[in-house]
Amino acid sequence: MSKRKAKDSHLPNGECINQVHQILRKRFCHQQLPDKPEGVEAQHKHLVALLRRTAVHGESNSVLIVGPRGAGKTTLLRSVLRELSEETEVQKNLLQVHLHGLLQTDDRIALKEITRQLHLENAVGDRVFGSFAENLAFLLEALKKGDRSSCPVLFVLDEFDLFAHHKNQTLLYNLFDVSQSAQAPVAVVGLTCRLDVLELLEKRVKSRFSHRQIHLLSSLTFPRYLERVRAQLSLPDDFPDGKFAWDWNAAITALCENKLAEEVLQRHFNSSTDFRSLHTLLMLCLSQVSVARPAITPAVLLDASHLCLADAKANMLHGLSILELCLIIAMKHLNDIYEGEPFNLQMVHNEFKKFLQRKSRTMYSFEQPVIMKAFEHLQQLEFIRPADGSSAKTQREFQLMRLMLDRGQILEALQKYPQCPTDIMQWAKSAFA
Repeated sequence: MSKRKAKDSHLPNGECINQVHQILRKRFCHQQLPDKPEGVEAQHKHLVALLRRTAVHGESNSVLIVGPRGAGKTTLLRSVLRELSEETEVQKNLLQVHLHGLLQTDDRIALKEITRQLHLENAVGDRVFGSFAENLAFLLEALKKGDRSSCPVLFVLDEFDLFAHHKNQTLLYNLFDVSQSAQAPVAVVGLTCRLDVLELLEKRVKSRFSHRQIHLLSSLTFPRYLERVRAQLSLPDDFPDGKFAWDWNAAITALCENKLAEEVLQRHFNSSTDFRSLHTLLMLCLSQVSVARPAITPAVLLDASHLCLADAKANMLHGLSILELCLIIAMKHLNDIYEGEPFNLQMVHNEFKKFLQRKSRTMYSFEQPVIMKAFEHLQQLEFIRPADGSSAKTQREFQLMRLMLDRGQILEALQKYPQCPTDIMQWAKSAFA
């Protein structure tokens, strides 16, 4: 009786909306990924067998997991490690070291991180090592048990291709060398989105790599993507107010069947199929849900989509001063006249002065230092950048630059610019005629 009562209990509307926000925000913000990526059972089985042989039998291995961003490389590895950690023998034996190419930017930092993750700071102490190889060998030696059998270590290298840019590829060379020799049982797992990653490796590094690769290609179809959206937005069965949950889930199902909503989601599906971009879109939709608007409508989804797909550079253009906007229009004129050839500040200033003399009655002439400051600000915002091969020793006024904006971005900025003078609009339109 009490169970039925709890299920049929009606909470105030505001309380229900708060509960919806709590449940869905937790789902989106904490990046709750699925336990196992879909359609990669064979790859999952292969990786489990490979890492189990290292953890249980002490067999050294190396493997690369290759696939586009959002294909599920990290999710696959996490699910494999979660499955292996449930086995007592693996749990007792296997040590893990996680390195990331964006964080460990050189081999010295990587070695310090390996030492920290293996809890060997005390063992190393103030010792001075002659080379990277000696230091790594000492670390692996320190992990040996009393019977001299060594503890298996799993090295996970995220953004593997960035480690290939380290000087002499010392870290990769030594890890692959240990994985080939009988020094210690080591498994090296690299994650990368570059298909040509083996071409980045030096010959001596490549020769020590096992050339084992696991490829992940996204096989997600649009109907399954729609089902994923519905599942992410649906409320669980144990929601306090059963009627509100039923109405909410019915509204979400109707949303996923709506033609406008389907078009919006199709556009997102075509640009990216990963969970992170989907969570960003759905989070923007959720932020519009309130007591006054208690459901996600196709119009809300469309607005959220515009925010997600907004051009960051075009948005930055809206905050420029009139002078900076004029300089960008002058650069566009120069690009058309000289067919994309680089320009310098003096050329831009001359083009701007021609405009002031010919057409403008609303603007006054600016001093050279003011124009120089505006030009430098555009460079800081990365709307322009030095042309390849231009010398840094050249005077700033004559340093060659390239415009990093396209026609559409400038047009959009002009249309949305508040109270843009008519003279400037006409000058700009003549550039895009």
